[in-house]
This record gives sequence, structure tokens and C-alpha cells, in this order.
Amino acid sequence: MKCTNKKKVINLLCVMLAVISLLSGCGNLSYELVYHADADVSSFNVISKEDRRTAVPYANNLCVVSGDVSEDVKADLSVATAAVLMDVNKNEVIYAKSAHKQLYPASITKIMTALIAIRYGRPDQVLTATNSVNISESGATLCGLKAGDTMTMDQALRILLVYSANDVAMLIAENVGGSVEQFVELMNTEAQRIGATNTHFANPHGLTDEEHYTTVYDLYLIFNEAMKEETLSEIIRMTNYQTVYYDKNKKEKTFEKKSTNGYLNGHFTPPSNVTVIGGKTGTTNAAGHCLLLLVRDVSGAPYIAIVMGTPSTDELYRCMSELLGEINHLSQEG
Repeated sequence: MKCTNKKKVINLLCVMLAVISLLSGCGNLSYELVYHADADVSSFNVISKEDRRTAVPYANNLCVVSGDVSEDVKADLSVATAAVLMDVNKNEVIYAKSAHKQLYPASITKIMTALIAIRYGRPDQVLTATNSVNISESGATLCGLKAGDTMTMDQALRILLVYSANDVAMLIAENVGGSVEQFVELMNTEAQRIGATNTHFANPHGLTDEEHYTTVYDLYLIFNEAMKEETLSEIIRMTNYQTVYYDKNKKEKTFEKKSTNGYLNGHFTPPSNVTVIGGKTGTTNAAGHCLLLLVRDVSGAPYIAIVMGTPSTDELYRCMSELLGEINHLSQEG
């Protein structure tokens, strides 16, 4: 080991001892340690042997993935670019493939968009569309917003997640952030706070941009955080949504669409004894076909499953169903 490395170790020990020396107050206290994009590790667990007070590590209540995990897994995900299956209650990684590979997230981006909207906006907030909602990219899913149209935040969030409307993502971003750019800044700040340090957002909808990327592990972190919000947890379960909003002349405009989630809209069937609660789809030419889900086993225990980068819708749901089938294999082994 070089002298420079020895110095780093000594400096690290000094920092740890300094932290321990501060643990001299009374009560059972926890201390949040700094976590940043350049950190070699996610956190430290500092324990004083004298009084056993602790600094709680960053990943104390999270699944941690260091590499591929596929031992004893029968599911064939060879056509998927990346995937994970996490046992939420046990914080166990059941399956992981290329979990830290940076990928285009497509519309799964909108989970973060919704999380920022909920934390920085209000359900009854009236959102007004500007020309920023005019998205011309071929194949982009749109609600059909025009400048001057208005709807509440609650309506916008449901259209955003149920139907994956890209123009509604722009509507939310501009009204909540003051500008789309400022909203995207909030998205990136929140991603870093959550620990999704291999993620960078360039827009609120997920349409392809070289500076817009994430990993399946970061998506797990983001979705796990999002499920702490009751409104989000409710919306991802919806099989369809219908509402009325208004144009610039206060005339009614009707919206009615089914969920883009193939399990919720009835186009695909999950394995027996596995209940799909909800999640988010995403598809672009660059990202391929992607799906993020919250599911429960026969006893009600929750799991998060993510499959990214399959070549078709049919292959996406085949891969996901095979992955979810591993939950039943675990139950049988138990």
C-alpha cells in the first residue's frame, strides 16, 4: 500500500474517532452522515463501545446491490438490459442484473416528477398550461393540452401516472418549479438526497436526452421513497381515470383513459399468488420497453420489481412474469 493510502486510512480513523467523541449527550440519538455522489461507500456505521450510541447508516432500511444476483433463479431475463427484484420487508435482493448500469428511463421518470409535485405543490393547486406543453416528438403520449388549459394538481398527477402524458409532465414542472429548468433541478436534488447518485434528469417526462439517465437500482430507491406518499401509492393502483378540465375559455374538456400498465388494464396476467398493486411503464426507442412494479405475495408481503430495456411489450411482460414467479419459488422453499 502506498503512503498516500495509509494517510487516507489514518484520516478516516481520525474522522470516526472525532464523531465518536461527539456522542456524549444523553438519550438514544441517531446521526445522519453525509452521502454524496463521489463517496466510495454509502455510509459509515459508527459505534461507541462505551455507551453503544450509533450513527445510523444510509442503507439501514434498504436493499443493497453490489453486483449481479441470480443464484437459484430460474427466470430467463436474457433479453432485458437490466432488472431487479427486491423483498421490501426483509431488505433482500432476490435478483439483480446490471443494477448499476446507466440507462434511459423513459416514462418511469414520471415517478420522480410526481414525487416532486406532491412535495412542492398542493393537490388543489390550479395549473395553467403554456406553450411548453406543445411536444412534437413522434410517438409521444399526450393528453392534448393547449396553452391556457387548466386543471388541478390532483387531476394532473392522475393523468401523468395512469396515462403517462408527456404534456402534463411539462404542465406540472412549469407550475411547480416556476420553470421547467428549476423543476428539473429539484428532481436532481431529490435524487441525490435519496441516494440515487447514478441518476441525472434533464426533463420531467423521460423523452430521450443524452443527459437523462438512471439505473434500475436508483429507480428502486426513488420508487421506495415515492411509496411513502399516500397519494402516489393510491394513484399507481388505478386501472383507469376520467375527469373534466377546462380550456382557456372555461369550456369543458373530457379526459378518459385506461392505465398503460398491462397487468392493470387486463392485457397481461401475473403469476398465481402474486398481486400486482401498481407501478409505472416506460417506452422509447432508446430505452426499450420498461416496467416498474409494486407487488405482494400470497401473505401480503411487498416486493419491488423492475425490468428495463426489453425489445417488445410481449417480451417485457414475459420477463416480468418470470421474475415475479420467483416470489412463489421462495414461498415454496420457505
